[in-house]
Amino acid sequence: MIGAGGHRHALVRRRRAAPGGVRVLLLHGLAGSPTVWEEFTRRAGAGVEVWEAVLPWGTEGDPVWSRDDDPADQVTRALDRVPGGADAIVAHSFAAGPALEALVRRPEEHRPGAAVVVAPFYRAAPEDFRWQDAERYLNGFHRILEEGLRIAVGDRISPELRAAMALRVRDRIGPYGWQQFFGAYLRSPRLEVAALRLPVLVVAGADDIAAPPDDARALAAALPDGRLRLLAGCGHFAMAERPGPFADAVRALLAEALPGARAALAATHQFTPTHRS
Repeated sequence: MIGAGGHRHALVRRRRAAPGGVRVLLLHGLAGSPTVWEEFTRRAGAGVEVWEAVLPWGTEGDPVWSRDDDPADQVTRALDRVPGGADAIVAHSFAAGPALEALVRRPEEHRPGAAVVVAPFYRAAPEDFRWQDAERYLNGFHRILEEGLRIAVGDRISPELRAAMALRVRDRIGPYGWQQFFGAYLRSPRLEVAALRLPVLVVAGADDIAAPPDDARALAAALPDGRLRLLAGCGHFAMAERPGPFADAVRALLAEALPGARAALAATHQFTPTHRS
C-alpha cells in the first residue's frame, strides 16, 4: 500500500552484486535512508553482496505507518524479500531494536548467521528508565535529527537552516512516529536476548549524543555472543563518521561467523555499486 507520502511497507533492493558472496541486508534508522550506508558499501569488499532495505520510517516512507504497524514486522518483511535469504543484517539506531525483536521471533534455522547493531537504544531493566529520559527524548528529539542532517549535508548549509530542517523532519515523523521510537526503547528490557544465539557485533560512538554508549555496553553484555566495538571520536553514525574501522569490524565478524565466508571476503578490492530492483 502506497500513501501520498511514500510507501508503508519495507522494500528491498540490491545495491551491489557479488555472486557467491555474503548477502548483507542494511537497515537504516528513523528518518534515515539507505544513503547512510554509501561509505560502508564502498569499503565492504568484493565478497559482500549488499542489499538495502527502504523502510517506511525513512525519508521515502509514509508517516502513516507509525499509527498501527509493528516495526519488527517491517524488518521481517525486509528479511523475507532478500532472494536466498540474508547471511547477515546490519541495523542502525531505531532499526536495531526491531531488528533484534524480529530475529527473536524468527525460527532459528531461518535467522541470518550474524548481526551488527549500530548505536542501539537499549536498557537492561525497566528500572533503568527515568522520567528525565522521556523528557529528554521528547523535547530534544529534533537534536538527534539535526545530527543526522549534519552528517548528510556537512557544512553545505548553515547551522540555522539545519536546525529548521530538523524541526520539519520532526513534524513529519509526528507524535505517532516518536511513540514508535520511544516505545521500542521502553520495550528493550523485555527483549529475549538469551534466545539470540548468533554472533552480534554492537558498534557505538564514544561521543554519541543520541544513544548513550552505556546502552551499547549493556546490550553487548546481555547477548549470549555479543561483542562491543566502541569507536573514539565518533557520534551516532559510525558507518559514515568512521567508515574504515566500521567496515573492517563488520568484515571481521562476517569472516569469523559465517562458514565459507572467509574466502569470499578475502577479495577486498572495490568496484562500482549497482542498483537493482
